[in-house]
Amino acid sequence: MKRKTKEELQILVDQAVAGDKKALETLVSQMQDMVFNLSLRMLGTFADAEDAAQDILLKMITHLSSFRGDSSFTTWVFRIGVNHLKNYKKHMFASRPLSFEFYGDDIENGKTEDVPDLTQSVDRHLLAEELKMSCTNVMLQCLDVESRCIFILGTMFQLDSRMAGEILEMTPEAYRQRLSRVRRKMADFLRQYCGEYGGGRCRCKNRVNYAIQSRRLNPLQLDYMTASEISIETMMEVKHAMEDIDELSQDFSFCRPYASPERTKRLIQEFLDSTQLSIVQKS
Repeated sequence: MKRKTKEELQILVDQAVAGDKKALETLVSQMQDMVFNLSLRMLGTFADAEDAAQDILLKMITHLSSFRGDSSFTTWVFRIGVNHLKNYKKHMFASRPLSFEFYGDDIENGKTEDVPDLTQSVDRHLLAEELKMSCTNVMLQCLDVESRCIFILGTMFQLDSRMAGEILEMTPEAYRQRLSRVRRKMADFLRQYCGEYGGGRCRCKNRVNYAIQSRRLNPLQLDYMTASEISIETMMEVKHAMEDIDELSQDFSFCRPYASPERTKRLIQEFLDSTQLSIVQKS
């Protein structure tokens, strides 16, 4: 679907608030990939991202009449998503927070050599790719929640510092400084430990069975390899004259966007089909 301009989104909001169901459905379809990818990077797993994305989209729908146009609609939805995800306590890592120290120790000391073949005849290259995407995404959980937001908005969504600062309620200058520091922290870890994106010893193909044994990889459920990869332009309008905050912009190619799962789309559509549009109309 072609991306809508800021002006077109505002027209759709006005139409939806006035009771136009088709306009509301278009707004949801325009935002759902962005919301899902924000949730996936913030929470670390597809299952948790699907649940959170549904919550955020429902908040967007039910609070639509409160949108005043003081910011762009995309910024408004980002703010709803970020605020929801910062306080989201139902995801896998909420009670088991990760750290770079833990991750590094596991790479250095994990017993990977004596693990039997657990691949269940699934292609090892496919499993290694799944592990690579999963591992780098879960690695974001080593960042505190504010730093994770900053990294995701600047690196995956390529937001300029004005828009990102507006979402996170900080000045553009503070955002640029924080983003540069977080990027360097991530890049330093990758260079030290990761053999896929840096010069480290860890290679996904050598850790497949270890990851299956430790329940970090399920050969029968390859979320990343079965997801539909999309371009950032499909997800949102990108400013290609992006600020050159630092030289690390190309170091994070693992931040790939994916289409929102069909299950999420179906559940939201079912909600729209079963709900009176009075939920979004001004009282």
